Amino acid sequence: MSLTDSQRRVDAWISQFEAGYFDPLTNIARLTEEVGELAREVNHRFGQKTKKPDEAPGDIGMEMADIIFVLICMANREAIDLQAAFDAMMTKVETRDAKRWTRKP
Repeated sequence: MSLTDSQRRVDAWISQFEAGYFDPLTNIARLTEEVGELAREVNHRFGQKTKKPDEAPGDIGMEMADIIFVLICMANREAIDLQAAFDAMMTKVETRDAKRWTRKP
């Protein structure tokens, strides 16, 4: 699914509700919360802070998906075309960093 398709899917879901999209400050707080949840799971899995014995295993992929969802909500609220923005960012990276690292043989 493209970012454009994802934005449409999220918009169709959000549009069902009177509240609509949260304001930018609420969304950035939500994003921060979701990034924290991802950081916690990565720390539990790869860092020195292990889970408590009674804690359920987490899902790094779902934590990443939560972040994507909030970012899409933010983009939709501000009428940002994420596909176009992502494509422009990749062009920038591919140009700027073309010779930055040693390529695989």
